[in-house]
Amino acid sequence: MKVTVVGAGAVGASCAEYIAIKDFASEVVLLDIKEGFAEGKAMDLMQTASLNGFDTKITGVTNDYSKTAGSDVCVITSGIPRKPGMTREELIGINAGIVKTVSSSLIQHSPDTIIIVVSNPMDTMTYLVHKTTDLPKNRIIGMGGALDSARFKYRLAEALEAPISDVDGMVIGGHSDKGMVPLINKAARNSVKVSEFLSEERMEQVVQDTKVGGATLTGLLGTSAWYAPGAAVSGMVQAIACDTKKIFPCSALLDGEFGLSDLSIGVPCVLGANGIEKIVEISLSDAEKAKLAESAEGVKKTNGLLEL
Repeated sequence: MKVTVVGAGAVGASCAEYIAIKDFASEVVLLDIKEGFAEGKAMDLMQTASLNGFDTKITGVTNDYSKTAGSDVCVITSGIPRKPGMTREELIGINAGIVKTVSSSLIQHSPDTIIIVVSNPMDTMTYLVHKTTDLPKNRIIGMGGALDSARFKYRLAEALEAPISDVDGMVIGGHSDKGMVPLINKAARNSVKVSEFLSEERMEQVVQDTKVGGATLTGLLGTSAWYAPGAAVSGMVQAIACDTKKIFPCSALLDGEFGLSDLSIGVPCVLGANGIEKIVEISLSDAEKAKLAESAEGVKKTNGLLEL
């Protein structure tokens, strides 16, 4: 299993680190346009191998896509990150050009690869890869929902004063502050709905805190978060590499599912060796359907800014 991560910044390096530590890949290639940057990150990470007990080889390269040849999975993190006060949508002009060039270069050397898109605005960047490449739709996946769901579980555990391993919850919809749809009525603590433990007001607070999870961190850090995004990607890559058939909310190209078409948006997906093995059409309440439809309109509006 060979994995390429494009972009050796904070998110990309975290992706490479978590993938390597889990020790399921033979090689991780870290690529960046900045001279020597990926090589330095790779060397630093490789010097943790004996300490962290992994045998995955991490290779850093400067803008040489030939070194990525034969990658089973490629992760695109490249692009400018958010700054305080910025929305994900404001990144579209710069990041669209980057993602288009990167995806084309990756496919040239790894035509059978599966691409995971992290760059923001993530749903629109995922849609862009669908529209500008010939890859089957099951092999183009957006990362946002896995991260948003992890943030949802964090907030749920905080509200419940429970261990996070006891908590389950999912976020669907667009990967944006307004577009996320945390499925609070399906969230549970060890199979018991959280409504048994929390008031309506506290549940609504969890939902709102989840939706601004990224913006909250950007305000605190001065840039986008990296640990949780890296961990979210590594979980998805592992599900593909090990063919686990695990369900993640992912940005998938829809063709009638949930009554939506011609857009990529976060929905529950079974991930395995073929990428998206299945889109799981869970039942939604009328309120949840309305929120998902509203989210989809927001994503389509952002998609309309693309120059396809």
